[in-house]
Amino acid sequence: MAVTANKIELMQIADAVAREKSIDKTIVIEAMEDALSRAARSRYGQETNVRAEIDPQTGETRLWRLMEVVEEVENEAAEIALKDALKQNPEAEVGAFLSDPLPPVDFGRVAALAAKQVITQKVRDAERDNQYEDYKDRIGEVISGLIKRIEYGHVIVDLGKGEAIIRRDQQIPREPLRQGDRVRAYIADVRREPRGPQIFLSRSHPQFMARLFEQEVPEVYDGVIEIKAVARDPGSRAKIGVYSNDSSIDPVGACVGMRGSRVQAVVGELGGEKIDIVPWSEDTATFVVNALAPAEVAKVVLDEELERIEVVVPDEQLSLAIGRRGQNVRLASQLTGYEIDIMTEEEEGAKRQKEYAERSALFMKVLDVDDMIANLLVAEGFTRIEEIAYVEIEEIAEIEGFDEETAEELQARALEWLEKERAELDAKRMEMGVADDLLTVEGLNLKMVIALAEEGVKTLEDFAGCVADDLTGWTERVDGEKKHYEGMLEKFRMKPDLAETMIAEARRRVGWDTDEEEEGEEAAETVEG
Repeated sequence: MAVTANKIELMQIADAVAREKSIDKTIVIEAMEDALSRAARSRYGQETNVRAEIDPQTGETRLWRLMEVVEEVENEAAEIALKDALKQNPEAEVGAFLSDPLPPVDFGRVAALAAKQVITQKVRDAERDNQYEDYKDRIGEVISGLIKRIEYGHVIVDLGKGEAIIRRDQQIPREPLRQGDRVRAYIADVRREPRGPQIFLSRSHPQFMARLFEQEVPEVYDGVIEIKAVARDPGSRAKIGVYSNDSSIDPVGACVGMRGSRVQAVVGELGGEKIDIVPWSEDTATFVVNALAPAEVAKVVLDEELERIEVVVPDEQLSLAIGRRGQNVRLASQLTGYEIDIMTEEEEGAKRQKEYAERSALFMKVLDVDDMIANLLVAEGFTRIEEIAYVEIEEIAEIEGFDEETAEELQARALEWLEKERAELDAKRMEMGVADDLLTVEGLNLKMVIALAEEGVKTLEDFAGCVADDLTGWTERVDGEKKHYEGMLEKFRMKPDLAETMIAEARRRVGWDTDEEEEGEEAAETVEG
């Protein structure tokens, strides 16, 4: 390979490479210049700063040696003293560069091979950049490609301009994917990695099913019907919540299609996965009832604060509501975003009776009243002493058989008992050695602080070392079965987001979470993601 190589042939090579790799011709020429510069340094010395230039129009190639102007020369191969530079160029100054043309040279075989490797690497990097730019904004689309190979259970898909991967955990279980098959998948993520951009596909992602319905149902594509929620047990069963913006169009019927043609097309793509199409509703209770179909629901009790809902079903509907291995209720819970507790009418009745008896006994003991008054308070919806202590007097006085004097007396007894309880709890806190600063965390009360102390959390720093699950509890599978671990504050019905906020505040106050640490964590998450 010589610098005086055929100029026309050089430009033809650049054009061919640019077209084949779908990259800018300028990038190819820059790669050639870089390769020529490196190869020339093997002739003139590695410390020499050699610059190659290729005219993109004519293919004319020139070599230059750049010398940096400095006060005192330390590297004679790349630097020139200011006094010597002024002799060549009166306008020379420190930090500038002087260029000297170099004669064309013939490169040896080793230098030529090195230049070829440089060009190949530069072109490959440009190709990877193009691939990343092509796909980074296509996350959420459905794409098709040919299965190129299968490595350790991971499927490598040829997309034409690049390769993508369907990892084992993103495949539909037991689906027979073979080399050479054409496959459709959802673009779940696109990342820059040292080996080039990685395109991660998924066939188990809930949104993959939503995109398939978008392709099969024109009303979904046009936005007349919205897919509000999706829950999947890949390869087995799925539920999808749909809503129509046009009252004259039935969202479920439109998604099913004539004789089930539309939904069957999606089922076929998902390997026979059964799909329940559920009408979405703004009313959470109604949506939960719809999501539990085909089971019939007798009653629902919604707790919006904890995002939990109790569903009461007839005895004969219990197994249908729960589903095989809990699949029906699990999917309904994923679809609605609420934790669903299912019980029979008999179980619900027993639970209510127990709660009624416990609350009546509490009021009889604390307020020193007979069972009739206690039962009246429970029947009116009072559940805790605090409610009686701090509610408006009129609300108690309005109870049948009560008057304002009775209401005032009941509230006074409730306040007196709460004050006494608070003094006893505070004494217990001090006896347990709980630091005062723990009580300053917004959201914690004396009962909570004592519950924490019983688990060894007695200072603000101890609390800062907790995670949300420690407070609210968590569930995990042990030997194939779900096991629940109770949180330190679970009995106080604490929500995970509140627990996280409280812990974050404690960490900030003890000086654990500085702005730099947060930035570092964000950077680490970006790298990992």
